[in-house]
Amino acid sequence: MQQEDDLRSLEKIVQFSRGSSVVFLLLNVYWFCYEWFVGHRLTLAIIDRILWNIHHTTGLFSYSSITKTCSLFFLALGCYGTKSVRDGAISRKQIILAAVIGFPLFFFNDFILLLPVNSDVHFFGYVLTQSTGYLCLLAAGVWLGRLLNRPISDDPFNNENESFRQEERLLVNDYSVNLPTRYYWHEQWRRGWINIINPFRATMVLGTPGSGKSYAVVNSYIRQQIEKGFAMYIYDFKFDDLSVIAYNHLLRHLDKYPVRPKFCVINFDNPRKSNRCNPIDARFMTDISDAYESAYTIMLNLNKTWIQKQGDFFVDSPIILLAAIIWYLKIYEDGRYCTFPHTIEFLNKPYEQIFPILTSYPELENYLSPFMDAWKGGAQDQLQGQIASAKIPLSRMISPQLYWVMTGNDFTLDINNPQDPKILCVGNNPDRQNIYSAALGLYNSRIVRLINQKGKLKSSVIIDELPTIYFRGLDNLIATARSNKVAVCLGFQDFSQLERDYGDKEAKVIQNTVGNIFSGQVVGDTARTLSDRFGKNVQLRESHSVSPESVTTSTNTQLDALIPPSKIANLTQGVFVGAVADNFDQRIEQKIFHAEIVIDSKTVKAETAAYVPIPEISSFIGEDGTDRIQEIIHENYYRIKADVNAIVKREIRRIEADPHLVHLLPKKK
Repeated sequence: MQQEDDLRSLEKIVQFSRGSSVVFLLLNVYWFCYEWFVGHRLTLAIIDRILWNIHHTTGLFSYSSITKTCSLFFLALGCYGTKSVRDGAISRKQIILAAVIGFPLFFFNDFILLLPVNSDVHFFGYVLTQSTGYLCLLAAGVWLGRLLNRPISDDPFNNENESFRQEERLLVNDYSVNLPTRYYWHEQWRRGWINIINPFRATMVLGTPGSGKSYAVVNSYIRQQIEKGFAMYIYDFKFDDLSVIAYNHLLRHLDKYPVRPKFCVINFDNPRKSNRCNPIDARFMTDISDAYESAYTIMLNLNKTWIQKQGDFFVDSPIILLAAIIWYLKIYEDGRYCTFPHTIEFLNKPYEQIFPILTSYPELENYLSPFMDAWKGGAQDQLQGQIASAKIPLSRMISPQLYWVMTGNDFTLDINNPQDPKILCVGNNPDRQNIYSAALGLYNSRIVRLINQKGKLKSSVIIDELPTIYFRGLDNLIATARSNKVAVCLGFQDFSQLERDYGDKEAKVIQNTVGNIFSGQVVGDTARTLSDRFGKNVQLRESHSVSPESVTTSTNTQLDALIPPSKIANLTQGVFVGAVADNFDQRIEQKIFHAEIVIDSKTVKAETAAYVPIPEISSFIGEDGTDRIQEIIHENYYRIKADVNAIVKREIRRIEADPHLVHLLPKKK
């Protein structure tokens, strides 16, 4: 009802304005063409007295331009209040053309009154030009009013409704990662901050390739956490993109660490720039379950499809066999030969030698009973299938370079040891991803167990392109490592990629236990899931009812998505949406953000240009100055084979000499 009253009041004002404009137009003609009206006896004495008094009081009729301006003023008011239907055929050029024609005809026609002609020519010429100009200006004004009062919204993409106030305070603590932002709110761009004040609640960085997740977020994590003295484990899928940043930043901030950290690298492509480390070092395995974890990680990295088939006979069998071999090498001669390359070589020995040796140890006898039953029962096909399920995948990992890196002890994997902190970068290669991922998965599983302990240095696990490697125990690390000051940062493209490579259940656990989330451009189910996570807000909606006479506007409010999936699916490079977690002592009221992360590109380029390459770690130069890399690496490769051959021979002789064990050997034909 109130809206109808307002519309009636507006209509009256429009009519009054237009009427006033016409009155001033007529008065102008009457006053300045007065001689013609006198000659035709069309004057009225009362009107003449009123106009004469107004003229002497206000000077309104001193110049014709004054009354014309008054007429134009009221014309403009009437046109602006026009609520007629928006005519899509009207263009700005038409409005300008009408104004350009009308303005001079309306204002500059006084010269007609000075022409040496009779009064009729003066009158009709003046009236005709002024009327034509007035009509042109009226048309321009009505058309302009239709554009200014158009019923189509100035915000067709609903940006105003979906913009919101974001965190503008800089909140810092000993562990925080702080990213400067630029966001849109109330028709202006404002400065803000994304404050990850509790990185130990884990961080997830999503985005399609090229969305800027590494450049804007992951690289910032590396730099800022090194500046705050974190021990770090970095999985560098495209080695050495992240590693070179970590190395150079560490050189500039060594003073941030109470104990100078080691910079360590695992790189199978280039042994010169790689440390050597044994991921199944016997000193760090206390139970056969440790061996099982290692075997599980290796086999599932080599066969990603097995992640979905856990519990199947031909999935568990090779894992158990590999675990038994690892534990055997751990207990044999105090773990002297307990390395992954020795494990592969031992597995490739004939099973007639493997099973008697393994079952001769009481710790493994029951562990391998299914294999022994199949062997003794004559189920050779089944046994061959079980063994082949382990041999075939592992045979892809037989490489002299891989053997070299995984048989040394340059450093230990307890990277957050307060007395011996480390920055460890492990490099993968997209071209050899399937081979290297299994070996690197071993390092991952051991590191997870070693760093998730009390009394250690604050540490960070940064994994870019997570689905390219199976990280055994990652969900448990996220859920339990917060109290042990372990910050986890995971980068991947979308949830479907994670579900494909980790399985639905484990992927869901990872998604739902992460406290801090960044997302660049993502589409489909991932965008919808994130939109639901960010929630809704109250938004103003405007509707228009258009009729030939007028436009009726109504407004209402409704609860709608704060950041809809379509917005997430079309984010610009460097723009992220997400949410952060807070602490008891540092509350963040507005945890959700939709902003551009501001990176000082000039500073980053200058810093990158000054980077020095990661130096060579291992030297293969002989005493005579020649490069002996191939010779040394192959010597190590053949030594491992010789070690395993010697182990098998010694063990067979031991079994043959023991009357209690000799029955384990196959009968000679």
